[in-house]
Amino acid sequence: MGIMGKWKQFIVGGVVSCLLGGCTSLVVSRMIEPTVDNLQRQTDLELVCEGAPAYLLMIDSMLADNPGNRALLLTATQSYGSYTTALTACGRTERAIQLSEKAKDYGLILLTECLHLAGEKGYSLDELRVALAFCSKSDAPSLFWGGYGWALWLQYQAGSPASLTGLVKVEKIMERVLQLDEEYYHGAAHLFLGSYYGSRPAMLGGNPDGSRVHFERALAINDNQFLPAQVAFAETYARTVFDRDLFEQLLREVIDFPLQSRPDLALANQVAKKRAAQLLADVDSYF
Repeated sequence: MGIMGKWKQFIVGGVVSCLLGGCTSLVVSRMIEPTVDNLQRQTDLELVCEGAPAYLLMIDSMLADNPGNRALLLTATQSYGSYTTALTACGRTERAIQLSEKAKDYGLILLTECLHLAGEKGYSLDELRVALAFCSKSDAPSLFWGGYGWALWLQYQAGSPASLTGLVKVEKIMERVLQLDEEYYHGAAHLFLGSYYGSRPAMLGGNPDGSRVHFERALAINDNQFLPAQVAFAETYARTVFDRDLFEQLLREVIDFPLQSRPDLALANQVAKKRAAQLLADVDSYF
């Protein structure tokens, strides 16, 4: 065996030994987290849709041996969530629905580890409230991504009993995230609640005024640079209250935003740009 072959054997053996020895946190911090960051910097949606599965399989394999590792669970939920969103943008809706279940499954396990409760069918809303009350600021990432993975799956179950019951629980989780750290992940808990309250008119149980407050707060937190906020603001609130001017203003702001100014948000912002263009193209059918 040549020198290069020996070095490859040494490196691979070292990684395997590390995993077997229980130093998963080292692998997560030095290998997995940089890969997640790189995924979020991609602007080529087709590249993400075609290339991410190998990375996701690696995370699955690591979690098979470390099923309760919160750092890995958070990474898995975030990664499957991003990939599901990218698949939708790539026009692969059926595949996105399938993969959203993985985001949900990992998200629920993450919540279980964080809240010390059983699966989503194993606790009541009151039990959830009690468990959330014991959470601290350090739990905000687990709560947010656990709730996000669950909500992502629920959006494909619209109208089902599971979606109605589950969304109420996710609402309580996101409200707690706001209490603990409202600025976490660019104010995304505000983004969820803005969408949740703004997706229905007031006569059908919605809360348009509350929706607008949450969206405006999210935009203030992320300085209008996390473009999914503007898209959701337009698609839920502006469309629900029939405010065409606001609808077009928000979406044109997304279209005109330079991706290079926030490379760390490139993937989310690219997906938002594509959705904004689709919504603008159909504006006459909404108003």
